[in-house]
Amino acid sequence: MAVTHTSEIKLKVGLDENRIPEELTWSAEDGGVENEEAKAMMLSVWDSKNRESLKIDLWTKDMPVDEMKLFFHQTLVTMADTFFKATQDEKMTATMKDFCEYFAEKLELK
Repeated sequence: MAVTHTSEIKLKVGLDENRIPEELTWSAEDGGVENEEAKAMMLSVWDSKNRESLKIDLWTKDMPVDEMKLFFHQTLVTMADTFFKATQDEKMTATMKDFCEYFAEKLELK
């Protein structure tokens, strides 16, 4: 099947003099997002050739720790949902969701 459309997601990182992220913005024209501010991001891509995950994790220096904890929890929940969509593995998805509950409980998020 031929590619009939491409879509672009742009990330912009503003750094201070020590190359610490000061600003994060992102745009996704097809999603109606234009230069939206973010305080943290996690990007993972799969390198099929080397069979490994590559990642970029960034957060601004003014990202509050309590928000970082929520960000991690919500990311873990989303990963469990995505894992199920990709694999239909109900048993491991349930295990992952149990961990998400444990994580939230230990961090007193709920």
